[in-house]
Amino acid sequence: MMMPGMYFGPDILLMIPAIIFSLWAQWAVKSAYAKYSKIGTGSRMTGAAAARAILDSAGVHNVEIGAIPGEMTDHYDPTKKIVNLSEGVYGSDSIAAVGIAAHEVGHAIQDAHQYAPMKLRHLIYPISSIGSTLSFPLILAGLVFGHSGGWLLHLGIYLFAAAVAFTIVTLPVEFNASSRAVQALAKGGYLTADELNGVRKVLRAAALTYVAAAAAAVLQLLRLLLIARGRD
Repeated sequence: MMMPGMYFGPDILLMIPAIIFSLWAQWAVKSAYAKYSKIGTGSRMTGAAAARAILDSAGVHNVEIGAIPGEMTDHYDPTKKIVNLSEGVYGSDSIAAVGIAAHEVGHAIQDAHQYAPMKLRHLIYPISSIGSTLSFPLILAGLVFGHSGGWLLHLGIYLFAAAVAFTIVTLPVEFNASSRAVQALAKGGYLTADELNGVRKVLRAAALTYVAAAAAAVLQLLRLLLIARGRD
């Protein structure tokens, strides 16, 4: 029988690059946010005001702007049609705040325009959510029960693969939202060229966290496949 401890074999070395990349990405986004959250825009437009202006300019009038507690908790809720902005973004006129608000509005515009990758992400979310919750308990059970638990191991890997697919599909959704944000801010004339450059740096740093998550998920899946192959 294969014991759980064998799960942590040499194959875990595959995860080292992903761990390093993830730590660097987290540092990059925190560093960029810390820098540009202290620099105000010349227009003094707040994140909430920028979000509303971009939505109105895009003809998306059925989406509300709300404030939620926490830091970097900003997100768009497609079920309630609301752009939720964190306390440090909603009422702030910093470059970071305007950029982040514009990015979340980018998701709302994607939703309004039926952006295909976003629709695909919503479609696979239920199974990916199940995969994130059940995959590793099933994989561990499969390892514990040895050959008789092979079907549990493979089922867990299939479910984890669905979660990996979700992280990969998320990439074009996030990149496109950032692209829409920069274009909308430039077109509206809300920021100067230097301020737009700051927005790009903040959004690029944020995008790195999604790239790191996808890379880690893919390497983890590869690791699980190697474990399953070795077990078989």
